[in-house]
Amino acid sequence: MQKGEFLYEGKAKKIFRTSEPGLLLVEYKDDATAFDGRKKGTIVGKGAVNNQVSAHLFQLLEQHGIPTHFVELRGDREMLVRRARVFALEVVVRNIAAGSLSKRLGLAEGLVLPAPVVETYYKNDALHDPLINDDHIRVLNLATPDEVQAMRTMALRVNEILVAYLSNRKIRLVDFKLEFGISQDEGRLLLVDEVSPDTCRLWDQDTGEKLDKDRFRRDLGGVEEAYAEILRRLIG
Repeated sequence: MQKGEFLYEGKAKKIFRTSEPGLLLVEYKDDATAFDGRKKGTIVGKGAVNNQVSAHLFQLLEQHGIPTHFVELRGDREMLVRRARVFALEVVVRNIAAGSLSKRLGLAEGLVLPAPVVETYYKNDALHDPLINDDHIRVLNLATPDEVQAMRTMALRVNEILVAYLSNRKIRLVDFKLEFGISQDEGRLLLVDEVSPDTCRLWDQDTGEKLDKDRFRRDLGGVEEAYAEILRRLIG
């Protein structure tokens, strides 16, 4: 399998063609951004951590019946994935009040929610990824009602799996962002993008210490150490 033409560069990853038409190569970067790109920096080793953590969690989810785009690791910073038509949507699942939910609803950070809250955001940099509802999705023709329901159902199942798995490793899953796509070959719904300290809020179960990108957002220091700790607890 050969690395082919460069296709796209996002905030955290680069995408390349491969010699296999149905597969892409994803290269994870150390670049870090926050607040719609207004804050930029570098987290040394982040790309390797996010690549390996995502691969590990994709494999875990596959074992529990969640279809993902992951195929295999291709080194510390690269993974091979299936091509998919990605929805311009981000699905966020929240178990504990933090971040924008705390600000919007006036909830104290750390409040355990009585049930998971699912939110959907429109992936549009120019509009700053606004929170939208099912009616907005229909008007914008971003997904069908059945696709929206399937994404919600899969997101909640992913939440169940990850909460239990991470709890056994003394990590609280506060909230996380997921992205979905339709596979090119079979036309089925896949979990895509990544599942990592960049896309999840992860707190130490005993101390409440933040072990995720919030350390970068809030200038808390110890960012690299936090990412490395997540990798250690999940993979060793």
